Parts: sequence; structure tokens; C-alpha cells
Amino acid sequence: MITAILAGLLTGLSLIVALGSQNAYVLRQGILRSHVLVVVSVCAVSDLVLICAGVGGMGAIVSHAGWALEALRWFGVVFLGWYGIGSFRRVLRPGALDAMDAPRETRSRVVAKAAAFTWLNPHVYIDTLVLHGSIAATYGSARWGFAIGGCLASIVWFSGLGYGARFLAPLLASRRAWQVLDTLIGCTMIAIAAGLALGGLGGLGGLGGLGGLG
Repeated sequence: MITAILAGLLTGLSLIVALGSQNAYVLRQGILRSHVLVVVSVCAVSDLVLICAGVGGMGAIVSHAGWALEALRWFGVVFLGWYGIGSFRRVLRPGALDAMDAPRETRSRVVAKAAAFTWLNPHVYIDTLVLHGSIAATYGSARWGFAIGGCLASIVWFSGLGYGARFLAPLLASRRAWQVLDTLIGCTMIAIAAGLALGGLGGLGGLGGLGGLG
């Protein structure tokens, strides 16, 4: 069981540690110190639900539901493109100099965005339902240990990213620094959206991860 948990932990981290759209949003909210617990909770709980569903057998069903993944792909393209454009608009009209004084979004809006970054990313279903589910199946009766490891990876990663991001705040005390950050986030969103639109689900397997969902 311990071996399965460690394997699940390493697998989860290998899939989630990437500059994907979800991670970029968690990072920005962490730097702003705005509804961090809400964002971390939505992202982590979503991963937990999907990983457990994959280990429980949903992965086999989803792998044959090409139409559903295709629909999610285009919803993801639209959403990521919209958010990327919003990031570039912030570059042209940067906010406050201090992260503590920057504009805050409402809790409901943050929940909606965090959920969209998670559930509208077709790669999350491949990484959690299909990959976690298929790998966990090789551990037989210890497959739920693998699931525990994968869930721990998500909790540790999102918590560290959300709450650790505040240490970057002193580096972002200038308007120029926020412009650079929003430019990077905007480029990330547009790149992922373009990859989804042009390359389908096979073009961004390593970029999105759980965090594109990640």
C-alpha cells in the first residue's frame, strides 16, 4: 500500500507541476491574497473527485466519449481565449502598485473561474480519469492507495502554490512587474487555447497537466 501511495504521489506531481491555465490562476490569486482558500479548495476537491472517479472505473467510459471531450475542448478554447484577452487588457491598464490594494473579485466569481479552469479543460479528464485510472488498475487491490497518493499530490501542490505565492508579492510591488506577470499569464492562456484549437487533445498533453488544470 505504501508503494502504491508513493507511486500515486509522484505520478500526480509529475502531471500537475506545469504552467497551465489553472496553475496560473491559482498563482495570481495567491499573489493577490484574494480568496486563496476558496481557489485552492475548488481545484483540489475537483481533482480528488476526478481521481477517485478514474480509479473507480469512470476512465474507461470517458476514454470512449470522444464527443464529450470534443465539446469540452471548444468550450475550453473560448474560455481560455477570453481570459487571456482579459490579461492583456490588464497589461494596458495595470492596477494598483501594491498587491494588497489590487482590485478583488467576488467570492462567487472566483469560484466560477476556478471551476471553469478545472472542468472546461479536457486534459484534466485524460490526466485524472484515464491516466490515473489506468495506472491505478495495475496495482490491483492497492489501487486506492495509488488514488490517495494522487489526491495528496493535488492538495500539496495547490496549497503550496496558493499560499506560497504571497512571498512573490514584494517582487510585484511595481506596475511594471504586474504587467510582466499578466503578460505571461495572457500568453499562457492564449497558447493553451491555440494548442487546443489547432492540435486537438493530443497537442498539449504535457502542457496542461492537471493544472492546465492546470
